[in-house]
Amino acid sequence: MDVQWYPGHMTKTVRQMQEDVRLVDIVIEILDARVPVSSRNPDIDRIAAGKSRLVLLNKADLADEAENKAWQLRFERELGGAMLLDARKRIDKKKLIGMIQSACAEKIARDRAKGMKERPIRAMVCGIPNVGKSTFINSFAGRAIAKTGNKPGVTRGKQWIRLDTKIELLDTPGLLWPKFEDRIVGENLALIGSINDQILPQDELAMLLITRLCSAYPGVIGDRFGIDEKAEDVIPLAGQSEESARALTILEAVGQKRGCLVKGGGIDYSRASAIMLDEFRSGNLGRITLEKADA
Repeated sequence: MDVQWYPGHMTKTVRQMQEDVRLVDIVIEILDARVPVSSRNPDIDRIAAGKSRLVLLNKADLADEAENKAWQLRFERELGGAMLLDARKRIDKKKLIGMIQSACAEKIARDRAKGMKERPIRAMVCGIPNVGKSTFINSFAGRAIAKTGNKPGVTRGKQWIRLDTKIELLDTPGLLWPKFEDRIVGENLALIGSINDQILPQDELAMLLITRLCSAYPGVIGDRFGIDEKAEDVIPLAGQSEESARALTILEAVGQKRGCLVKGGGIDYSRASAIMLDEFRSGNLGRITLEKADA
């Protein structure tokens, strides 16, 4: 699949962020722990050049525990600060504020040397669509401030949020970049729901997911749906790869198990595909990371 999605409002978002970054002390980038590389927007590195940085690996509860630890260590080496996160639960506020203050230690020291009264650290919170920025802000603040939704594009404008006397956060809309040079990046973002499902062929996306999981996490589909995911007796049609034929057979088995049938007893591929993707995105298939830290 060649997945590309860059709505017009994102161009405006880039320009606004380029202006607003001058007002902040630190840029906090929220990544999806299941795809840490694919969910890193290269434009944010350019926009945040010269600023203190902190990476939050959100949805860590849905990702492979061993990979979580490996990715956290990698980002700590590369950027100096990284934290695993499940933004839907109460955040260790004291620890996170300490990490922000540590990242901004030079700025705090300069202010004190000038005899300036300590002002709140201003942090820009950014990331790709549907990565959990607003959920993080609400959890960090302890109250519903930012609008949330389980789909990309909920946040459309910037919003300053004063948490206490120490931190001010600037919420920004989800931002992608104009072209995914690596096909795998586009596929990964589509699989986690950061790209509008309505523009993608869901059956192809579900089959892609099945293929990836059978390779990296064999057994999880079979265990979840009570089916034989090996599908060893599959005979590909003319022009069809064995891999594709196997994925289609598994998708049909999922549809059969979940009662996704049309009149006459055929498989409702749309419903079966939606179930397959939702089971992955909700974590019902287990803790899965699509990108390995040592790859």
